[in-house]
Amino acid sequence: MNRRVGLTVHFALWWALLGAGSSGPAWSQPSTGTEGMVVASQADAADAGLAMLEAGGNAVDAAVATAFALAVTQPFSAGLGGGVFLVGRTDSGEYFALDARETAPGAADRDMYVRPGVDSRASLSGGLAVATPGFIRGLAMALDLWGTLALPAVLAPAIRLADEGFAIGPYHARMLERLSQMGLPAAFPETARIQFPADGAAAEPGWVLRQRDLAESLRRLATEGSDVFYTGEIGARIAAAVKLHGGVLSPEDLAGYTPKLRQPVTGSYRGLEVVSFPPPSSGGAVLVEILNILEGFDLAEAGPVDERTAHRIVEAMKLAFADRAAWFGDPDFVDVPVARLTSKPYADTLRRRIVPPFWRRERAIEVEGPGLPQNDSGTTHLSTSDGRGGAVALTMTINTPFGSGITVPGTGIVLNNEMDDFSKAIGRPNVYGLVDERGANAIAPGKRPLSSMTPTIVSRDGRPFMVTGSPGGPRIITTTLLTILNVMDFGMDVQEAVAAPRYHHQWLPNKVYAESGLDESIVAGLRKRGHEVEVADRTWSSAQAIVIDSKTGAHLGGSDPRGDGAARGYNPKKP
Repeated sequence: MNRRVGLTVHFALWWALLGAGSSGPAWSQPSTGTEGMVVASQADAADAGLAMLEAGGNAVDAAVATAFALAVTQPFSAGLGGGVFLVGRTDSGEYFALDARETAPGAADRDMYVRPGVDSRASLSGGLAVATPGFIRGLAMALDLWGTLALPAVLAPAIRLADEGFAIGPYHARMLERLSQMGLPAAFPETARIQFPADGAAAEPGWVLRQRDLAESLRRLATEGSDVFYTGEIGARIAAAVKLHGGVLSPEDLAGYTPKLRQPVTGSYRGLEVVSFPPPSSGGAVLVEILNILEGFDLAEAGPVDERTAHRIVEAMKLAFADRAAWFGDPDFVDVPVARLTSKPYADTLRRRIVPPFWRRERAIEVEGPGLPQNDSGTTHLSTSDGRGGAVALTMTINTPFGSGITVPGTGIVLNNEMDDFSKAIGRPNVYGLVDERGANAIAPGKRPLSSMTPTIVSRDGRPFMVTGSPGGPRIITTTLLTILNVMDFGMDVQEAVAAPRYHHQWLPNKVYAESGLDESIVAGLRKRGHEVEVADRTWSSAQAIVIDSKTGAHLGGSDPRGDGAARGYNPKKP
């Protein structure tokens, strides 16, 4: 059996597993667009972005419309009370990175969660968990700088979805079931009033979710602009709600929030340019570091279903995540040696450490709570492209499902719990098991917490070839990595690439996390080489990717079947 036939059989089994055990339809073919593509983790939101392309808009217009629609259709993952990173390319060839990450309130301080008497979950739930949201000002800035359509037009699909409602998908229904079992409705009745069925019954797929308060907030945003959120009545309601729940976010924090333009992290892999997000995200630099290490190996020779290939990838993940723990934080507060970490000579040094078949064990750590989450559903991703050379990779978040749990009364806005992305103390893990080895990610007023979001564009000869990203906490980085490797090294189409089984290592805890669909020979081979492997009973992440065929110009979209997403190709009728 040749390698391509073997992969086909392997994926047939994996498609069957996904169809039975996940929420999304098991598509086997990419979607195609002749003049553009929108891929998002929820189908109605992808339709919103496609409508912008059909109206003559560009990739930025489509991305902003999709993002606002996702704030409605995936309220457990992202929204107006959260933050966003986006990497894009204009039709003139300019690459840009926009940072609308949340910031610590002015009254926050380094020791706020470790003082005697402070609840151990204060960084995750309630008012003290809330950081200053950047979502609205960030997307408004993106539209002003690079979009072509007016804000009211871009917001129209989101307003309609909030007002008229939409039918939730299987993934959404399962998320509500899990959160109900965890006690969220009882702890936060305003969130429960809006997001769960009124009669207390389980939310089944097809249940129509209407968010009239959120629709009104979006209407006011369309007519009054972003200031209504930061200095107007809505902002005052946000600050009051946070205070009521014991938080320190103030009206002054909201009024002073400013998105930032950053220089993208760039690298190369097998002759193609990689453009990704810089600090305060670790994602782009860690991704490039791993790719640089792996470039010295011929991964394609053995293919993805090979224990030596998996061993090399896992070891590269470990090495780069160790650097994440040591060096990364908000670059406005700490020096992050991005140039050194993403250099080819540095990768050559690290690669030599992978030669031994067994990797020495490092110290173990205890992760707070039930263990490393098997699925981060407090983040979501979208990818867009247009027929003029424009592209956007955009990742948005409120951190964990429904963020802090707080919905601001009368607004429908769910507030983030992004403060947990800071390190509470050196060496002490957050909810994702991530540690800060030297305090680079310590809390400070106005500081942005470290992120793993990795919106990425891969270019060939200066033109977009691949647009990708994912939710997933620290697994964002490794999911994005594997999606790129699946296309570039293993010859998968974009739909196969986002659907393929995944594995993950983040240095600490010192174990490989594997999806249950990963080939058993890989799991056994990794264990034989000394790795501790934990096979998860759930899938994770939800990659959304586009590949643009350099020969035909076709835009090929792949939406991860683990979620409720869709890929919508733009195919205008020719006169």
